[in-house]
Amino acid sequence: MIYGYEEDLFMKAIVTLMEEHENILRMLKVVRGLSLHTFNTKEVNYDGFYKAIDFIRNYADKFHHVKEEDILFDKMSSHLGPAIQQGPVYGMLAEHDLGRLFINNLEEALNKAKNGEDGAKIDIIANAIAYTDLLDRHIFKENTAIFTFAEKRLKDDVHHEIDKLFEEVGQSLDHENMEKKYMMILLELEDYIASL
Repeated sequence: MIYGYEEDLFMKAIVTLMEEHENILRMLKVVRGLSLHTFNTKEVNYDGFYKAIDFIRNYADKFHHVKEEDILFDKMSSHLGPAIQQGPVYGMLAEHDLGRLFINNLEEALNKAKNGEDGAKIDIIANAIAYTDLLDRHIFKENTAIFTFAEKRLKDDVHHEIDKLFEEVGQSLDHENMEKKYMMILLELEDYIASL
């Protein structure tokens, strides 16, 4: 069961996205933990933050968002009309871009702090927390509104096409190795946060 819904109510592709959301939400907790540690100690765990950025850019963005943007949202836009494309889908894409901006700003702040700019630590915390807040709300909207709308409104043949495209992109992105690598990073960082 995901977000209170029985899995068999959803097409396979949406179940996959929701499962990936659970992993991304776990990483958001890690990023908040790293930020709290910086706030409390004025020390920055650079390795932890850089690993979190790697996870976000590669697992959350290239691995997960590419399926949403290039497959699900594209099919929703083409099959459900311009009102969907210019409304909910546009909003989700804009939030993806805003998330990328926060992560770029976070990386810049980390590099500045590493080079001795003490004031950059506040930018580390600000961008990390802005990202976690944005993505937490974003995932809730996708899971409870966008995905259920797609499930109800898209025809069965479109569902099957999306499922097939997800399988193809999973193979091209080396799904198993990608998943394994980033789950190891996630577990390592969760263990670190739990030890603080």
